[in-house]
Amino acid sequence: MEVRNVTIINPTGLHARPASEFVKKAASFKSTVMVKNLSTGRSVNAKSIVMLLTLALTEGTEIEITTTGADEAEAADTLKAMVEGGFGEV
Repeated sequence: MEVRNVTIINPTGLHARPASEFVKKAASFKSTVMVKNLSTGRSVNAKSIVMLLTLALTEGTEIEITTTGADEAEAADTLKAMVEGGFGEV
């Protein structure tokens, strides 16, 4: 299991377009990928856009990305880098 904490930096938060990119990338890995909103403690499957959007991740929200499986380290690092990069919006 790999765990990475990262803060949402997009001014409009994790809305539909960046969430879609995140889910698409998460789905490309064999590992299970979970995202937790550290403000609320709620955790969801990151391979579901509907579930990810229910976290209502706004700018400044700290999240925890947890990956478990064959490619867990690569998945955790890649997804953290996507969030840190602001999905090309920042």
